[in-house]
Amino acid sequence: MLDVVEEVELPDNSLSLKYVREVFFVTLNAGKTLLENGAETYRVEDTMERIARHYGVENVQVFVATTVIILSMNDYGLSQQIRILTRNNNLEKVVNINELSRQIINGMSIADAKEAVNRISETRMFPLWLVVLFGGIAASMFLMMFNGSVKDLPITIFAGALGVLVTEWIQRYTKIKFFTEILAAFLIALFAVLYVRFGYGVNVDTIIIASVMPLVPGVPITNALRELIRGHFLAGSMKGIEAGLTAIAIGAGVGTVFLII
Repeated sequence: MLDVVEEVELPDNSLSLKYVREVFFVTLNAGKTLLENGAETYRVEDTMERIARHYGVENVQVFVATTVIILSMNDYGLSQQIRILTRNNNLEKVVNINELSRQIINGMSIADAKEAVNRISETRMFPLWLVVLFGGIAASMFLMMFNGSVKDLPITIFAGALGVLVTEWIQRYTKIKFFTEILAAFLIALFAVLYVRFGYGVNVDTIIIASVMPLVPGVPITNALRELIRGHFLAGSMKGIEAGLTAIAIGAGVGTVFLII
């Protein structure tokens, strides 16, 4: 008995190719924005399929991995693969795309959706000084959570901000995250140890732990677990390895300071 192959339906003649291309544009760029900014792969696939089918385009095939998106609208001969070269954790864009998908389901026109997805994807990231500032503030909050001393607060804010500055600034010129994170953790531990040894600080361990927390890959770890639970083993494994390498880099940077001082 021969295997039954998938039946490919004829395209809907009521949809013009120009209209389908606009749906293709909105679908692909919505998925690209989600994946670039920290969304899970199953969320990206589900959102893209829902958008295309809402606008009447059936037989849509979507494949999403950590660094690639493949979208095909088979009935119309449209297919494209795009590489995801940069990934951030800008959850604001993820929320905006999710809200856009709800508006599409509620009746947004394709023209308005095209304009909205362009606007969201072109939204600028937060300025560097603001990211660095809140990196220091976040480190100080972790210090308080770990019952640290008030005397350690100045160096914790400084070291936390410095770690974020190093990672954000250097990554604008190089894509080698591993060595960037080693350098950031090294500088954090170095300033913490010197601060305590000169008699200004109280607990070097608490300072270091609180200061490196803004570098800890919380979102990738969470997403890796969610991907594995949903059965997306390729994406989950890749994100888990990426988070593990970041943890190793932080440990290597801190450990190097204790070896040489």
